[in-house]
Amino acid sequence: MIIETRGLSYFFGKQRVLDNVSLKVPMGCIYGFLGPNGAGKTTTIKILLNLLYSSANNVFVFGKELRHSRIEILSRIGSLIEQPSIYPHLSGKENLANRAMLLGINSRRVDEMLSLVDLTDSADKKAGKYSLGMKQRLGIALALLPDPELLILDEPTNGLDPNGIIQIRKLLQKLTSEHGKTVFVSSHLLSEVERMATYVGIINKGKLLFQGTIDELHGLNTTSICIEVDDTVSAANILLSNGYEADIFADTIQMPFSSKQQMGNINQLLVNQGHTVFSLSQTKHDLEKLFLDITKN
Repeated sequence: MIIETRGLSYFFGKQRVLDNVSLKVPMGCIYGFLGPNGAGKTTTIKILLNLLYSSANNVFVFGKELRHSRIEILSRIGSLIEQPSIYPHLSGKENLANRAMLLGINSRRVDEMLSLVDLTDSADKKAGKYSLGMKQRLGIALALLPDPELLILDEPTNGLDPNGIIQIRKLLQKLTSEHGKTVFVSSHLLSEVERMATYVGIINKGKLLFQGTIDELHGLNTTSICIEVDDTVSAANILLSNGYEADIFADTIQMPFSSKQQMGNINQLLVNQGHTVFSLSQTKHDLEKLFLDITKN
């Protein structure tokens, strides 16, 4: 695991903002850290970056405990927390060149990073004139300048228009697939995490409520059978009398899905009982509803 926390808790005064959080972030993935605003995402990230101090020896990055290997660990991490720190009066290229000089990095990396984040054509434009999406990409370029193994981003798509969100998503996917980076990215947007992440952790009120692959998250999503038939009440009674669970909703019959064979059996049963089945379909509940169900308490 690139990142592992073991029962991580944190207090601001007497207020518990993280409650026994155990993250497991595999190498080479995009890990989407998902939760509503105020759920504890930024606090967790600041602890991972040693900007907030965890007194217990329960934060491990690259397999090493953070408190005892802080300098070595942080030298292998790039990060962007909230807004990028850029000089608005300097061009994008000058911002990168300035950072490269401070870090003692070869200036060739500047042009490489501009190309990577698709800012080559705007390299000489003042950063203060950049759109919000361009500023975010410049911030990511600054974080990538020392060639870190792990990139930690806090809400990088917050406030972006749809085109800006797509550009950030494609960039992060490229970093993992073509450059071997591990990306830990927080967001409150389920739809965005679903599109770009391979692993996801859902946090709310300081508690980690779910952790696993996107496919495992989808596996929690229940599936129903929706039936349109000529006589809804009569058909529902037939299904109930044959041991099926069936509810009537808006002139349709809703039933839990178990298999395609089950759907065939239901269709045959209703037809044999003299009903005309207009449609019989499998529907998945909205993933947004699943997220709300997980985080509602």
